[in-house]
Amino acid sequence: MEFLTEEAVYKKTPQQLTALLYEGLMESVEEAIASTKKGEYIHANKKLQKANDILRRLGVGLKYDAGIIAHQLDALYNYMAERLIDANMKKDVAVMEEVLTIAKEIATAWNEALKKQPATNVAAKKAAAYEQFIKTE
Repeated sequence: MEFLTEEAVYKKTPQQLTALLYEGLMESVEEAIASTKKGEYIHANKKLQKANDILRRLGVGLKYDAGIIAHQLDALYNYMAERLIDANMKKDVAVMEEVLTIAKEIATAWNEALKKQPATNVAAKKAAAYEQFIKTE
């Protein structure tokens, strides 16, 4: 995951920030799996808690007026969070891998949608508006 400064975060679109959250989710679960396999349960616990925090943030960011997909994602995030809690209590790597697989599928779909969507970067909009202003004078 790339290191982000506060300034870099403000330059990201909400869609790009969501993609970064998915990346952080997958990274946290991967680290939890590795730690669990090594018997490093305290570190695994911290990573699973971080993953659940990311899932909560993803849920809070859903726009329910966007349609049924938001409700489906909310249910999926809740399912993933419950599975991670269960995996954490039981130290169950298979359950963590299940959640990781789901996260990868969602992230892949999200990133594909981002590629097909026109850029809505605030800086790009400001630059375009400035260029339009210059041309009209």
